[in-house]
Amino acid sequence: MAKVLITDPLSDKGIHILEEAGLEVIYKPKPTDDELHAVLGDVNGWIIRSGTTITADHLKDARNLQVIGRAGVGVDNIDIPAATNHGVVVMNMPDGNTVSAAEHTMALISAVSRNVQLGHYGMMNGEWNRHALVGNELRGKTLGVVGLGRIGREVIKRASSYDMTIIGYDPFVSQDMFDPEYIRVVDIDELTEESDIITLHVPMLDSTRHLFNAERLSKMKPTARIVNVARGGIINEDDLADALNKDVIAGAALDVFESEPLGNDHPLVNAKNILLTPHLGASTFEAKEGVSLGICNQIRDYLVSEKLSNTLNMPVSDMGLLKKLTPFLELAETLGHIQAQLAHGPIKNVSVECYGSIEETKMVLLAFLKGLLRDMTDNRLNFVNANAIAEERGITVSHSYNSESMSFSNLIMSHVLTDEGTLEVAGSVFGDQHSRIVDIMGFEIDVKPIGNMLFVKNKDVPGVIGKIGTILGNSGINIGGYQLGRSLEKDFAYAIIRCDEAISDDLIANLNTLDEILDVQQLRIP
Repeated sequence: MAKVLITDPLSDKGIHILEEAGLEVIYKPKPTDDELHAVLGDVNGWIIRSGTTITADHLKDARNLQVIGRAGVGVDNIDIPAATNHGVVVMNMPDGNTVSAAEHTMALISAVSRNVQLGHYGMMNGEWNRHALVGNELRGKTLGVVGLGRIGREVIKRASSYDMTIIGYDPFVSQDMFDPEYIRVVDIDELTEESDIITLHVPMLDSTRHLFNAERLSKMKPTARIVNVARGGIINEDDLADALNKDVIAGAALDVFESEPLGNDHPLVNAKNILLTPHLGASTFEAKEGVSLGICNQIRDYLVSEKLSNTLNMPVSDMGLLKKLTPFLELAETLGHIQAQLAHGPIKNVSVECYGSIEETKMVLLAFLKGLLRDMTDNRLNFVNANAIAEERGITVSHSYNSESMSFSNLIMSHVLTDEGTLEVAGSVFGDQHSRIVDIMGFEIDVKPIGNMLFVKNKDVPGVIGKIGTILGNSGINIGGYQLGRSLEKDFAYAIIRCDEAISDDLIANLNTLDEILDVQQLRIP
């Protein structure tokens, strides 16, 4: 009989699902280290919430562990690389709190618009300041939704019933996905300037960290308010406190913070017109019950019938197949990551074509999507949900195998269509798992895809390499490799320049000032 360990509070209904399937449940919320060590060696499944941290040492002790289930979204408390190395499948419940987060967003929007928190504080202090706390109706106001994923769309659905005008921004979503009578998709600057209320629903990435800083906050209407029930750090909290205290904007409501819990000395605690809640977005009985039942169903299905749902690492039961495919899957993911950095604007279509010895085209496509979408979502991508997330973003995908004879023993050709045209990047695996990029936009090239690289499109004239080398050298940048792709039929060429360190935006801008340069982009490949 398989055993399932539960070390955080879980609903009785969820536990019943496991027991009804013939699984032995070891229910030990908040166990001591000794209690945990005593049972880890025998368990096959482990269910946690946010209160348990699973480390590499735990996984080393859990010799029979097959699957970890996180009742919720975040998995920062699980050492996923260690779990993968130990052959342990990790699952979560990414959709369990969607409605709760959307409803909490609407609650904060309503409350901050009507000065509810200020009225409450005043009455607690014996005040009756109703004339000083005149608020705003939501009807007719413009709501700017930053991030048009699941939660953002649930917020839009609810805000529509308030007769609000809705505009949205998402760098990976185009207007084609929405009825323009329902929501108008705009750029981030237009949204910032036009919105009466801005609500944030984007992942925490390098590109979204401090997205709303002093400069962007200053572009908001002085009567506007901002709400964040997404991730701490999307708003620069010091800048927000300053903007509130100086009446740059009218108010703000935050449920998430860069560091939690919030300290009493935090500048937002004493800021003007602020409404704060202690990360309550997913804190409803329905959400907690939903993720409990959901994760128990997933763990049961895996242990009883090896069915996979919402897996966060790469589970392949046939280790021979895994060994065979791994270098091609890694190459495909790298190709996707490169394409994501080259693409400008929403991606409409993706196609992956395999040649030679690569016949598992579906797996290759999913690996490519993992690389392509990795910075578009904060859900950890996997082979189960990559295709669904692509579809959610309005991306049409296809994959095929081509038996046509060619000069490589294997080849993965990727095409990505955007409003600006089609991007083509191809790679191959040589010898003992050595991946190379062999084609960019129809130009033959030979590059090992790793580290910091510059992708250059330049006029095919003498002196280009020397000028680029001089600028990089004068800036202390060492060139590790310079690969040039040319065609006698074209008057331009492509180059990949491998550098020993990252290139600053100012230096890239300097390179782009050269008359011979048509475009320079930085590629970062881990």
